[in-house]
Order: sequence, then structure tokens, then C-alpha cells
Amino acid sequence: MYIRGEHNPPHFHALYAEQEALIDIRTLAVIEGKLPRRALVMVLEWANEHRDELMEDWNLCRAKQLPKPIKPLE
Repeated sequence: MYIRGEHNPPHFHALYAEQEALIDIRTLAVIEGKLPRRALVMVLEWANEHRDELMEDWNLCRAKQLPKPIKPLE
């Protein structure tokens, strides 16, 4: 997530190598871009486990505050 310039719907940016996807926090749908299937599966699993934290960070970013760290997929 970026502190400045974020726009609705609530989403996060997932990066893998030179590829990027924007993923809707509420639906976990890819809004824009793409990732390799294996990477996308892992990102969606992580996002599903941390959806509440992602929404909290989204709200912090919209308020121009730093997001809190979220644990990686284990």
C-alpha cells in the first residue's frame, strides 16, 4: 500500500519479480495487473489470513499514516 494517492476500492499491491497486481481486500479479486499463478495463490492465501489487518492498514494509509507490519505467510 502507498500512503499517498490510494484510491478505492480498498486494495493492496502485490509484487513478484517485475510483475505487479492490485488486489481488492474485500473480494480478493485481481483488479489490475497479473502475477504468475503460483505466486498469486500464495498472495491470496496470505491476504485471506490477514484481511482485517489489511483493511486496518488501508484505513491508516488513507489517513496518511504508516501502515503496520503484517506477518508473512508461514
